Amino acid sequence: MSTLVENQPAWLSRLREEGAARFGQTGLPTQRQEAWKYTGLNRLKAFGFEPAPAGAASGEVPAALVEGTQHRLVFVDGRLDAATIGTLPKGVILKGLADVLRNQPDIAEPLLGKLAKTGDRPMAALNAAWFEDGLVLIVPRGVTIEGPIEVTFISGDATAACHPRLIVSLGDHANALLIERHLGGAAGGFANQVAEIELGAGAQFRHYILHAEPSVSTAVETVSTRVGRDAAYRSFALTAGGGLVRREVEVALCETGAAAQIDGAYLVDGERHSDATILIDHQAQHCASRQTQKGVIDDDGRAVFQGKILVRPHAQKADGYQLSQTLLLSPQAEIDVKPELEIHADDVKCSHGATVGRLDADALFFLRARGIPEAEARGLLIQGFIGGALDEIDRPAVREAFGKTAADWLQRRSESRS
Repeated sequence: MSTLVENQPAWLSRLREEGAARFGQTGLPTQRQEAWKYTGLNRLKAFGFEPAPAGAASGEVPAALVEGTQHRLVFVDGRLDAATIGTLPKGVILKGLADVLRNQPDIAEPLLGKLAKTGDRPMAALNAAWFEDGLVLIVPRGVTIEGPIEVTFISGDATAACHPRLIVSLGDHANALLIERHLGGAAGGFANQVAEIELGAGAQFRHYILHAEPSVSTAVETVSTRVGRDAAYRSFALTAGGGLVRREVEVALCETGAAAQIDGAYLVDGERHSDATILIDHQAQHCASRQTQKGVIDDDGRAVFQGKILVRPHAQKADGYQLSQTLLLSPQAEIDVKPELEIHADDVKCSHGATVGRLDADALFFLRARGIPEAEARGLLIQGFIGGALDEIDRPAVREAFGKTAADWLQRRSESRS
């Protein structure tokens, strides 16, 4: 078990011990468990879960995903390697978790381990036992951070495990935007990340995630979010890399008027595997949620979407929407979709839908009849399909950056077949 700092507080020791004990009882989740039915983690048996010793600084800091970003942190093998922090509003805390735990542990105590419970989440328990660093973002009441905050995760030379922990807390009527970029590394590795996000009344938080790791990488994310009265959590994740990427997102709409929009797109080829497992828990009246996932699967790729809307008995006037759309480009491509509504209230508006199909033959014929070569025509149709998903990103600069990643994927796919 990790000893992050010497003489660490008793509460932190307890959190680590509880995580280690729980993971010792459960081990890795298996496909016999319903939540993991479609995603196996057998590849992780080759890894040791203890993080490798800290190495030298990377020496290279990737260019910002969004040009002009003033607040950037780069993590190598789960440890803060470089940071460029511009001028922040008074009271905002934007630091590495290891720094906070060494110098200001009282800030972390009320936030760390409060949302990502380890009892029923083996990967969160594993993270609790071994996390060493991560992000701390605390925005006081009424404060808006102008421009995005960008956090980049890359891997060094070792095929080691890392367990980043993200803590985000926005006070009442605060506003912030966070971009996560996961680049992995040529040697592969295993990243087991946990994020805990708490939004006060009227807060607005946009959370954009990009996975562009190489196919030798494995990434598991657990995101636990609590949304307060009239607050809104808006997230979009684009998975265009990684050998296996699983995102498990749970959002609790805890007070009247809380809202969540969890959208995403996945581009899966080769033998890659993408899994989006989402639970929106309506716990109060007049809450609204939206989930949309669009994906393209080629070769022997596989994707999973498990989306659930839970409406508790006293959560009247709930408004929940869920949609999954997938294009299969090869006979071997596979998608497992499990939409689910669990409604215990009688005055609600909830719906879900799922479609799986191939490229529209009529649309393809229309383009080819106008002199467009078949490969280019197929590319245009795929780009238009994914572009519809990216339209859910309401910040143009972020949408453009994610669109470039999608276009690069399409270009590589086209070149590999030419």
